[in-house]
Amino acid sequence: MRIVIDRHIPYLAETVCNGWPDVQISPMKPEEIDAHSVRDADVLVVRTRTRVDAALLQGSRVRLVCSATIGFDHIDTDWCTANGIRWTACPGCNAQAVCDYIEESLDEYLAACMPGGLAAQSGLCIGIVGVGHVGSLVAQMAERRGYRVLLNDPPKGIGVSLDEIAQKCDIITFHTPLVHSGSFATYHLCDRAFLERCRPGALIINAARGGVVDEQALAAGSHPFIIDTWENEPDINTAVLERAFRASMHIAGYSDRGKRNATNMCLKAISEEFGLPILSCDKIFVPLHPISGDTAPGWLERITAQLKNDPTRFESLRKTYPLR
Repeated sequence: MRIVIDRHIPYLAETVCNGWPDVQISPMKPEEIDAHSVRDADVLVVRTRTRVDAALLQGSRVRLVCSATIGFDHIDTDWCTANGIRWTACPGCNAQAVCDYIEESLDEYLAACMPGGLAAQSGLCIGIVGVGHVGSLVAQMAERRGYRVLLNDPPKGIGVSLDEIAQKCDIITFHTPLVHSGSFATYHLCDRAFLERCRPGALIINAARGGVVDEQALAAGSHPFIIDTWENEPDINTAVLERAFRASMHIAGYSDRGKRNATNMCLKAISEEFGLPILSCDKIFVPLHPISGDTAPGWLERITAQLKNDPTRFESLRKTYPLR
């Protein structure tokens, strides 16, 4: 049995080597994962940087695709299902890390831009668009800090309309999947028309998926914003970057605990599919990253400065980001 994995997924290769000694592991850079390299693989474990579709898997013996991410719009799920290939993602694995990112974002914004700083938060209204794993935690955090909270999640039948979010909220943060069509499409959910309905000066945050927010509209508008997930990553829009109050390289969910959660969820899926003993990277622990990260106040400001200084380093900064 052979497993091809994105080498940037922490703890996975070491855990498999220790726990499933008869399984062959092939760690690869994302750009090395192609139709030739996966042809004789049984399992593929990837991140968002690998497009999983017919061009990659047609003619291979892959039976299971695991994405160590909460999102799965990089997987052609219809094609996989139609061709008997099981696929899984890791919903909720990094929810707390993203919530922590939102909290730090708000701290830095309030301290820099709001009269009264952090003391002003109890009078503010925050709109949370998408109330899944992350949005629910953000709502709890905001309530704990004294914000007035409005929720919007039409698929779940939760909360108020987007119009009410736009009209009443001082801060609007998006936590939806990226859906291009259908009754609950989220592509460019925050577009020029939405921004025109927003209160003047309302802060927009996108730590969901690139494409949920129309970046051209952001750059052309007057609202302050914080952005972690981008359209066309890693070739990000420099006009958007320059206008951003805070900007980062899709690392909102990058915490050590979140990465371990994702790895364990992938291990569980492989175990179930192939009848292998259950493994956990918490039991066979190999520290691949210093647990230092950017945890001191102002860490998001430092990341923003790095990215603005050289936007071409988006991918290298992301790959070398120390898990917090």
